[in-house]
Amino acid sequence: MTRDKALKLLHEHMENQNLRRHCYAVEAVMRALYKRLEDHKQTQEEEDKWGIIGLLHDGDYEETKATPELHTLRMVEWLKKEEVRDQEILEAILSHNYAHTGQNPPKNNLEWSLYCCDELTGMIVAVALVKPNKTLAEVTADSVLHKWDQRSFAAGVKREQIEECESRLGIPLREFIEIALSAMQGIHEELGL
Repeated sequence: MTRDKALKLLHEHMENQNLRRHCYAVEAVMRALYKRLEDHKQTQEEEDKWGIIGLLHDGDYEETKATPELHTLRMVEWLKKEEVRDQEILEAILSHNYAHTGQNPPKNNLEWSLYCCDELTGMIVAVALVKPNKTLAEVTADSVLHKWDQRSFAAGVKREQIEECESRLGIPLREFIEIALSAMQGIHEELGL
C-alpha cells in the first residue's frame, strides 16, 4: 500500500481534523523510530510501511469509538478489501488495540513502537497547547518531562504505556521524547502547531 492510498483510506473514514492530525503525528514518529531502531536494515519500503501503520492505526476510531473492542478490526477489514495482504501491517494494526481485545499483544520493535508512541504524541500536543504561542517549536523534552508527574495535566495520557519504551525498545524515556518531538516538529504545519 502506498502512502497516497493509505491517506485516501484514512480520509474516507475519518473526518475530524484533530484525529487526522494525531494520525499524521504517529506516522512521523513511527518513521523516526524506524530509523532509530532498524539502522542495520533501513530501506525506504520498510520506513514507508512503519509510516503507513502509524497513519492508519486509528483510522477506524470514529466508527468504533462506542465499541472499542472493534477498534482496529474494522481497519483490518478495510485493508483486506484494499487487497493489503502484508501480515506485518495487519498484525501491527491489530496489536494497537491489545488493551481492549486482549489479543495480538505487541511482539516486535514495530508493534512496541506504535504502542509506546501513540500516547506520547498526545502528551506533546498538550504541552504545546499551554505554551504562549501554542507551537511545537516552543516544546522541549524538558518541558514534556516537567509535566510528566503532574497527573492532572493531560490526565488521559497513559504515561506507563509510553515508559515501556525503555524495557521494550531499549530507548531511554528522554531520548524517546526527543525522537517523537523532533519528528512532530518536522511536520508542524500539517499538525497546525
